[in-house]
Amino acid sequence: MLPECQLFGTLGCHLCEVAEAELMPFVEHGLLVELVDIADDESWFEAYSLRIPVLRRVDTGAELGWPFNADQVVAFLR
Repeated sequence: MLPECQLFGTLGCHLCEVAEAELMPFVEHGLLVELVDIADDESWFEAYSLRIPVLRRVDTGAELGWPFNADQVVAFLR
């Protein structure tokens, strides 16, 4: 079973859109990804504003920073 994840980003972030596209094949195969807008919470903004997009596993809190590709996502989800 695939872990639930969060993708931290914000509106107007081109790299965030690219990261979403990279994750779409995984979503189509059952990966749950919550899109989290860092502008909605000051602590998220402070933590991620210089690093977005960031993929975070909900179960472990592990983070995969951009840039990432499909192979890196597979390894991250194991």
